[in-house]
Amino acid sequence: MLDVCIEQLYTAVILWPQQLISFTYRPPCLEHSIYVLNHKTRGVYGLFYFEDSAGRPVVYGGPVGSVRAAPLLLLTMGDVFCEELEDLVHFSVHDLPARGYVVMEEIRRQGRLCDVTLKVGDHKFSAHRIILAASIPYFHAMFTNDMVECKQDEILMQGMDPSALEALINFAYSGHVAIDQQNVQSLLIGSSFLQLQNVKDACCSFLQERLHPKNCLGVRQFAETMMCTTLYDSASSFLHQHFVEVSLSEEFLGLRTEEVLELVGCDELNVKAEEQVFEAVLAWVHHDRDRRESLLPELLSKIRLPLCRPQFLSDRVQQDELIRCCHKCRDLVDEAKDFHLMPERRPHLPAFKTRQRCCTSITGLIYAVGGLNSSGDSLNVVEVFDPIGNFWERCQPMRMARSRVGVAVINGLLYAIGGYDGQSRLSTVEVYNPETDSWTQVSSMNSQRSAMGTVVIDGHIYVCGGYDGKSSLNSVECYSPETDRWTVVTEMSASRSAAGVTVFDGRIFVSGGHDGLQIFNTVEYYNHHTNRWHPAASMLNKRCRHGAASLGSHMYVAGGYDGSGFLSGAEVFSSASGQWSLLVAMNTRRSRVSLVSTSGRLYAVGGYDGQSNLSSVEMYNPDTNRWSFMAPMVCHEGGVGVGCIPLQPA
Repeated sequence: MLDVCIEQLYTAVILWPQQLISFTYRPPCLEHSIYVLNHKTRGVYGLFYFEDSAGRPVVYGGPVGSVRAAPLLLLTMGDVFCEELEDLVHFSVHDLPARGYVVMEEIRRQGRLCDVTLKVGDHKFSAHRIILAASIPYFHAMFTNDMVECKQDEILMQGMDPSALEALINFAYSGHVAIDQQNVQSLLIGSSFLQLQNVKDACCSFLQERLHPKNCLGVRQFAETMMCTTLYDSASSFLHQHFVEVSLSEEFLGLRTEEVLELVGCDELNVKAEEQVFEAVLAWVHHDRDRRESLLPELLSKIRLPLCRPQFLSDRVQQDELIRCCHKCRDLVDEAKDFHLMPERRPHLPAFKTRQRCCTSITGLIYAVGGLNSSGDSLNVVEVFDPIGNFWERCQPMRMARSRVGVAVINGLLYAIGGYDGQSRLSTVEVYNPETDSWTQVSSMNSQRSAMGTVVIDGHIYVCGGYDGKSSLNSVECYSPETDRWTVVTEMSASRSAAGVTVFDGRIFVSGGHDGLQIFNTVEYYNHHTNRWHPAASMLNKRCRHGAASLGSHMYVAGGYDGSGFLSGAEVFSSASGQWSLLVAMNTRRSRVSLVSTSGRLYAVGGYDGQSNLSSVEMYNPDTNRWSFMAPMVCHEGGVGVGCIPLQPA
């Protein structure tokens, strides 16, 4: 249709009724015709080209056979094309709704076109029904469901703070509300009443970011009243993490009896010693002695007195005036003293009495120690993982290379115990101080061992089983940081190398492992108070070289090797049922994997998948029952020992 080939190239955009035509041409002479078929009218239009006085091409056009033609458009340089656009064009101004609300807010402030008045006490606020219905769910339901108020010019808003109502009406027009310490509670109450969830969430975030030992109890109670679950959980975690500081506040001294009983009985309190819980309870009782003195026996029964030092029991607890005057209290103190003086009576105590408190909401830094490189060589490398930031950083290396090393954390220090240096099994022990980023040597174990289980309970480190270079071991050793001495305790019922070991329900549990001939699914636990081992429910699958960790009322095992294959499967043991059940499998098969818990999550670190050592890390979330990959280790490729140093809350 377009026969163009000469000299200069022009583009014309032709406006025609119901049609837009673009084309490009080179006019071969001063007058040249191009015929275009109009698809709408099936008519043919002719386009005629001339030059104006300035020498620019001008297009004239009209139906073929018509004597009339009209100048259409100047031509511009371009490429050859010809297209027809659709009849429908969508035009929009994206900021019109926002600009419209600004205008409507100004109209409301001028008192114009308002069709409803909201009244709170002596305060009245005019507004537009359509704006309130569009922005606030409460009014949408009121004005669109034939409620009585939809026909009233004045609506009484009972129970709302006037300033909060005014702020929320303004929010309906502007989408903005200012939250501060003075109005946050009234705004939260008002937004909850009006079903403004976004404002309610903003108020909760405001309070959550400003939690303090002096206000967390009040915020927690307010959150419970307003059914703000996330805020309540945050305030509870803050309370547990900062219990000692909170116990010094006026809010704590004003708690109801049932609240103190619940708090003192909680496993999650972050205390360095049980003595701090005792002092908090005594302070609460003395604050209103006349009314609270009779409650002391019940409160004292919730305190884990056997965990207090004998000297503290004799010099502080037993000498307190209130306790001396109460027969039931004296019996509880005697029970705690007998725990230290007569170990044979320890099994008769309730389990919670001797269970260390552990605040799982406190985030810990995960340290990966030693292990192997891709060539299978033992390493002295150490790196640390931040679960919140999801990144690894390198630390000061150990003095010795150690793979299959035992790792324990006590009093903020990390112990690297035994292991294999590439030539022999080790008995040596070194300690890492994260504050100085340095390692020091301490006393060695009585036996050389690698692939042993290592745990901490009651301020002591226990190593269970392992391999000494000749055979699997059933021996167990206990280390006291105070004396820097290792002592041999009662041996396990079976020799176990590469077993999973963790502290659960105040006991040391050892699962699976092998003796060089067979791989076990059996489990046994150690009562360190009685120095005796007892059988426990067996796992569903036999496994060795697996990870083991506890989280709340559950104990977990993951990965390992069953003699025929490398495992990704996991199991969980419930203290309530006393049985094992299958857990969702990890994403990767992992033998020689380390499992550690922090902040209510499990972390499976490194391992071996049957072909290569692994630097990858997976995190298990009990709330979603899913494993997710985290940032991989930077310097390690499997076989690491892992320990977690809790961060003290700010």
